[in-house]
Amino acid sequence: MDFFARPADVVAPELLGAVFTWNGVSIRLTEVEAYLGEDDPASHASRGLTRANAALFGPPGLMYVYHSYGIHKAGNIVCHPPGGSGGVLLRAGEIVAGQELAVSRRGSVPTHKLASGPGNLGKALGLRIEDNSQPVQLVLPKTEVPFVRGPRIGITKNAQAPLRFWILGEKSVSARKRPPCRIW
Repeated sequence: MDFFARPADVVAPELLGAVFTWNGVSIRLTEVEAYLGEDDPASHASRGLTRANAALFGPPGLMYVYHSYGIHKAGNIVCHPPGGSGGVLLRAGEIVAGQELAVSRRGSVPTHKLASGPGNLGKALGLRIEDNSQPVQLVLPKTEVPFVRGPRIGITKNAQAPLRFWILGEKSVSARKRPPCRIW
């Protein structure tokens, strides 16, 4: 897909408001983070090509799924120019279809928390390591969505980089919020 064959920090804000569907659940994306490949110390691609991170070096528009904190599955959409690597982490979203299935996977939590945070989003979607390198199912928003850009969270390397994007005021956005760099 040509849309995803661009740097992750360019694609990431354009994914806000998109509806992402996986394993019977559809989520309107409200928060994402860009990881810029081999030159970004926080990116799994910075380690070089391995069997585990090969999807990040593969064709854009596929999923990269990995273990987060050993128990959760987190998902990225592979985004990078030809010959590169990188992806956009799906951090949070609002369930717009398949809520009963998401609840069965996540348990009894407030609706706005079903897909809040990468591990919870992965669980609500039923992400599995076997989903690695599968094509994404996504409907982009018809109009541009205003967003906030700020530092990434939940990482230690290159955390100050303003590569986290979210829709201001959305309840599903991760609870930990740093001051934004700029509202777009």
